[in-house]
Amino acid sequence: MNTPAKLTGFVAAVAAVFGVALLVGATVGPVEEQTADPTASAHDAGHGDNTATGSAAETPAAEIPAVEDIPGGLMMSQKGYTLALAETDLESGEDRNLTFAINGPDGAPVTDFDVTHDKELHLIVVRRDFTGFQHVHPVLDENTGIWSVDVDLTPGTWRVFTDFTPTGGEALTLGTDLTVAGEFTPAAREADNRTATVDGYEVTLDGDLSSGGDAMLTLTVSKDGQPVTDLQPYLGAYGHLVALRGGDLAYLHVHPDGTPGDGTTRPGPEVVFHTSVPSAGTYHLYLDFQHDGVVRTAAFTLTAGGTGEVQPESGTHGDHSHSGR
Repeated sequence: MNTPAKLTGFVAAVAAVFGVALLVGATVGPVEEQTADPTASAHDAGHGDNTATGSAAETPAAEIPAVEDIPGGLMMSQKGYTLALAETDLESGEDRNLTFAINGPDGAPVTDFDVTHDKELHLIVVRRDFTGFQHVHPVLDENTGIWSVDVDLTPGTWRVFTDFTPTGGEALTLGTDLTVAGEFTPAAREADNRTATVDGYEVTLDGDLSSGGDAMLTLTVSKDGQPVTDLQPYLGAYGHLVALRGGDLAYLHVHPDGTPGDGTTRPGPEVVFHTSVPSAGTYHLYLDFQHDGVVRTAAFTLTAGGTGEVQPESGTHGDHSHSGR
């Protein structure tokens, strides 16, 4: 068997899909480039590109937002790193293989990542009406820099988020759209909800979001009316929370209090998180928690007050709770 030849052929095939040279051992180091995702909303694309309204020289400096003010997940390319899907269209169904690379400043797939929350890369997929949320962890081919994972997809437009830290670089969340063919009806919009039920577990959320200020959110887990006091660690904590802004699906990092085994953090029933939101508007929150060896997801919707710009909903959602991975 001519293994080198076969590997060379595979690499060349994947390179054709991604439109880049697949080089091993990519040099990583952030650069001051930031490219808007063409699939993002026109409102958000305007934050990074002034070509439609005039050059930067014609725009007062106060009106040009700083790069650090742009929430995560709105860009497919940022600080020299690009999220490149092998296919931007997939068929609906269970266990559909999603393949992608994180290309570095030199254009080659990155193969070295720091471990954050027990993983080198966290992948979130959610349909743009905020249904079908999945938090999964792809497998990296260290020879090619290609990641792959199976996800469950229904017809519609999905947002794909990659949350990672390239070795030697900054923590980033890149996002892009994935189209799944087929007829579908967007889920109906529902009012704010602070209670979610999944597989017999009830999760309640206490706390409020307000733009321009820090918020403490407390999520309490119970089962059959009894508090769950033996939650199991998941990704280095007793819970993992993702928040997405309505309208543009901006991705927000939400950090839990304490660490399992630190002598003070209790394994339930309460899990406490701290976050801040960049604007008033609707936010969709997804809590992953583990109990009896199974990770489940509870979903919530909150409206944030404050003086920030209200983001209109581009999609709606129905079922607030479902099993996760």
